[in-house]
Amino acid sequence: MDEDAKRLDFARLHDWLTNSYWSPGITCDRVERAAAGSSLVVGAYLNDLQVGYLRVVSDRATFGWIADVFVDADHRGKGIATTRMRFALDHPQHQNLRRWVLATRDAHDVYAKCGFSPLPNPERFMILKPRGGQ
Repeated sequence: MDEDAKRLDFARLHDWLTNSYWSPGITCDRVERAAAGSSLVVGAYLNDLQVGYLRVVSDRATFGWIADVFVDADHRGKGIATTRMRFALDHPQHQNLRRWVLATRDAHDVYAKCGFSPLPNPERFMILKPRGGQ
């Protein structure tokens, strides 16, 4: 596991994310731009094969959003996601943030292990999906 963006296998990331429920059809260019604009990217590797990914979008002062947490199907259930989550949460540039958020459809138990819980006041949150945003 490391945070070296040069080591990321963008073809593999694109394949994972374009087939995920949260980013269907995302372009490889958009995957690369999302990584470049993130405050932290974390890859998980078995030898030289990338088996996982996570990125953080943060102002490094008050807020952190964890996005694109993915573990290759052949390597799930081994603690890879939890280890990367803890790495991101404990990273020196993210200390003392006031709030972390993420969205998930099916991995609530994974994130609960790291201290996440459902939004206490979901009615306070809103979303905007611009037409060209896909």
